[in-house]
Amino acid sequence: MTILAIESSCDETSAAVLADGQMRSNVIATQLIHEQYGGVVPELASRAHQQHILPVVERALSNATIPKSALSAIAFTRGPGLLGSLLVGTSFAKAMALGLNIPLIEVNHMQAHILAHFIEAPRPVFPFLCLTVSGGHTQIVRVDGPLDMTIIGQTQDDAVGEAFDKSAKLLGLPYPGGPLIDQYAQNGDPLAYKFPMGDMPELNFSFSGIKTAILYFLRHNTNTNPNFIQQHLPNICASIQHTLVQMLLTKLKRAARETGIHEIAIAGGVSANSGLRSAVTQLGHELGWTVYIPRFEYCTDNAAMIAMAAQFKYEQGEFTPQSVSPMPRMSF
Repeated sequence: MTILAIESSCDETSAAVLADGQMRSNVIATQLIHEQYGGVVPELASRAHQQHILPVVERALSNATIPKSALSAIAFTRGPGLLGSLLVGTSFAKAMALGLNIPLIEVNHMQAHILAHFIEAPRPVFPFLCLTVSGGHTQIVRVDGPLDMTIIGQTQDDAVGEAFDKSAKLLGLPYPGGPLIDQYAQNGDPLAYKFPMGDMPELNFSFSGIKTAILYFLRHNTNTNPNFIQQHLPNICASIQHTLVQMLLTKLKRAARETGIHEIAIAGGVSANSGLRSAVTQLGHELGWTVYIPRFEYCTDNAAMIAMAAQFKYEQGEFTPQSVSPMPRMSF
């Protein structure tokens, strides 16, 4: 089984080759053009995907030393994501599969983040809980099998990744700001400033309130001292990161307690955050969890996770018709 996978849900164009269970290549082209706008511009993203997709696919095949004639299937991200971006990847995958007369496999982007844990050891044992955190999603997912997942908690408004990026923008940091908050937080006091965590029923999240609280906090302090942010940036970043991470862990602890599941994983772009990785690891030691954290390469959007998810679907014979179209709001 040799699968070529394509990921184009947002602003990374990626292609990967999975052959006989081994990831042979994983190529990612990042779009830098969005930095000057402080966020992803959908139209520019789709145009950049059109420019990148062919060279990225060719490089992935070259790095894997796999000819197109050896491919068993083409996998692609159907959703969720930006419509224009998804359309580029979907159209390319459909055309290539049709030209090679091989099956097409659609993949759910968020499920693929979870299945990235199976690219390499150590691999979670079913059932496990996965805290899936990104710029567009915040979910706690119960995973009973590679194709058997249930969302048991999720954000009711904004995603935690969006909260990181919006906070960074309020601090005057360039896009993407989430990683910069993480960087500055390394030298700050996480307890320097206190922000309200709020509360949501059951296992759900809400991050709109803390964004407003941060806005008012910065507005009040900069009115008093115009240099407040520059003088206290590490402490502000550390306090913001600490609060957001604690909001995530509070619900994750509750989910583990209510389900009795102690196999715990994190996935998605925000799982690259060093504060979250450290806190989940420490909590796992305290509560007797077995914790799984993917390599940084497999945290952010990448085609390797699409290939991994596609392998499970290939084994079950779950193929996609050529009539398929993107689903920007695709759910589980």
